[in-house]
Amino acid sequence: MDKIFLNDLKVDTIIGIYDWERETLQTLRFDLEMDWDIRHAAKSDDISNTLDYGAVANVLVEFVANSRYLLIERLAEEVAQLLLKTFAIPKLKLTLTKPVKLHGQNYAQIVIERYNG
Repeated sequence: MDKIFLNDLKVDTIIGIYDWERETLQTLRFDLEMDWDIRHAAKSDDISNTLDYGAVANVLVEFVANSRYLLIERLAEEVAQLLLKTFAIPKLKLTLTKPVKLHGQNYAQIVIERYNG
């Protein structure tokens, strides 16, 4: 299976369990690896025959910017399910990175893989 990558999508949103996190926008980063058969698009040179990663980015950004989850685990799962349903992606690997302040300036990161169907 071919893969389409969309990396370093940055979205400001409210996320976290602490009071200060509920009042402050934080910048999350998303990296996506999506299975997609690109042969038809390669042959036709037509965007309608492939996964429109611009549309994927727009759906993700709009959803995340308007979300207010406590945990990145829940947000990652909701984003994955939304993208799988909206675009019929066979397999999605999603990496979500959140800034944290643990003994300095660090990042928490989770990676999930989900299948359509």
